[in-house]
Amino acid sequence: MPSKFWWIFLNSFVGLFNFAFAGDPFVYYDWRISYITASPLGVKQQVIAIDGQFPGPILEATTNWNVVVNVKNDLDEPVLLTWNGIQHRRNSWQDGVLGTNCPIPAGWNWTYEFQVKDQIGSFFYFPSTNFQRAAGGYGGITINNRDVIPVPFGAPDGDITLVIGDWFIKSHKDLRKDIEKGVDLGSPDGILFNGLGPYRYDSSIVPDGIAYQVINVEPGKTYRFRVHNVGTSTSLNFRIQNHNLLLVETEGSYTVQQNYSNMDIHVGQSYSFLVTMDQTASNDYYIVASPRFVNSTKASGVAILHYSNSQAPASGPLPDLPNESDPSFSMTQARSIRMNVSAGAARPNPQGSFKYGEITVTDVFLLVNKPPEIIDGKRRTTLNGISFFVPSTPLKLAQQYNVLGIYKLDFPNRPMNRPSIIDTSVINGTFKGFIEIILQNNDSTVQSYHLDGYAFFVVGMDYGVWTENSRSVYNKWDGVARSTTQVFPGAWTAILVYLDNAGLWNLRAQNLDSWYLGQEVYLSVVNPEVTENTELSLPENTIFCGVLSSLQKDQAQRVKFSSAPSVPTLITQIFIALIITFVGISVR
Repeated sequence: MPSKFWWIFLNSFVGLFNFAFAGDPFVYYDWRISYITASPLGVKQQVIAIDGQFPGPILEATTNWNVVVNVKNDLDEPVLLTWNGIQHRRNSWQDGVLGTNCPIPAGWNWTYEFQVKDQIGSFFYFPSTNFQRAAGGYGGITINNRDVIPVPFGAPDGDITLVIGDWFIKSHKDLRKDIEKGVDLGSPDGILFNGLGPYRYDSSIVPDGIAYQVINVEPGKTYRFRVHNVGTSTSLNFRIQNHNLLLVETEGSYTVQQNYSNMDIHVGQSYSFLVTMDQTASNDYYIVASPRFVNSTKASGVAILHYSNSQAPASGPLPDLPNESDPSFSMTQARSIRMNVSAGAARPNPQGSFKYGEITVTDVFLLVNKPPEIIDGKRRTTLNGISFFVPSTPLKLAQQYNVLGIYKLDFPNRPMNRPSIIDTSVINGTFKGFIEIILQNNDSTVQSYHLDGYAFFVVGMDYGVWTENSRSVYNKWDGVARSTTQVFPGAWTAILVYLDNAGLWNLRAQNLDSWYLGQEVYLSVVNPEVTENTELSLPENTIFCGVLSSLQKDQAQRVKFSSAPSVPTLITQIFIALIITFVGISVR
């Protein structure tokens, strides 16, 4: 090829490359949500799969990339996917919960489109309606750093996602009926690793013929384990036999790097550990997830860590579980998790440059839960004596169209001296205010709470009743920032949140039984100075329901955005086309 053609080729390619990357890249997924038959605990049952996979595929992107997920609902009931820990900056339209979205009807498709703005780390997605998470439909989310932002540890030799969680042989439909009738979930039938049952470590407990997870590794190498508790209601203790867990990240925040022999991972939480394969590999090793704070005679979740030079299968007893009779162990461990304030995350500035301990608190909310009770003849759970009623019209749509009577901005900042009620009461947040939320758990089980749209600072937790004097033990410097925190029974947890993300955001119990019965509230954050950049516009493909059903367009008119190639694919196609073009020119 003559040199002038090379210059034409290179200049053209660079121009097209810059054009294609003028904005942040896009990544596309086409997912079909459907039932499949599986036997994770040796009994055939119906589970929810994504593209035929249980758990679903890992959604992977890089900081600031745009994610487009086209969802086809092939279930027999409506569905929504929510993205646990993804902040959806200025875009609560994509949150995938009933307060912001109409559910996707059976047989329909709907396309989510959101940006993972200024985020890194380990998260997961799951179906948010109808108790469906108890049947599956979940999978990991990995958001990688941009190359220009340093990571506070060496590049691992591999990246391993472990989706763990309690599992019931009953269908999600039967489980939700039981919950409504007052039948508690009880102990789970087992614990799954990536949709698979336990390795047969004890023939008297684990039946023969159950498929189990095997993680293949090379000796001497270090792997990043991203572990997500996607279960229904059970806290799990995670450990790897004879291996240290170096904690490096939790739900998008780099942590002070500390070694743990085990970690309690509560419902809805995600952790990243670096694990070095530094053993002799005389045999395989157990990877264990055991139920915590419940009386269970069923098997723990057990996967196998297999070195390539392993000489024998794993055998013997599982590594010890922390003392169940010591209630201080798990809380002491939780308090030890702190933010790495010297490391950047998604942005180059250190995380600690935001000195949350020096900011004046705008509002204080003490949220108190109680065990389920009968309200208006129905079994319900509450926060501050209010059991959230989900209207047929999403709150966000009602806000957009100024529909009155759907919800009230009157959620109390303290429990009220009155009988519990069922209501659609919303917290009226102050835009760019700094809110303190104290979660007081008056139930007998560990509860997890999650806030959409934000990462909050976990500044304190203790047993007993929170008082104004409890602030004296707050960590005002390096409390970890995350989106899901545990609250131990008879204890409290305090979080601080900077309300800079306009929208309508769900604060919920992650335990499905508590959430399903009404233990949630929404937080409305409105910028009083309305500008074009305050929130993103109503999506063109919005589904309408409730009192706005008449605005619904025909499903056939919906656009399947994800038919376009991803950016890397597009660039490859351009590159090949240019080579063919210029090679053709040069031989003429």
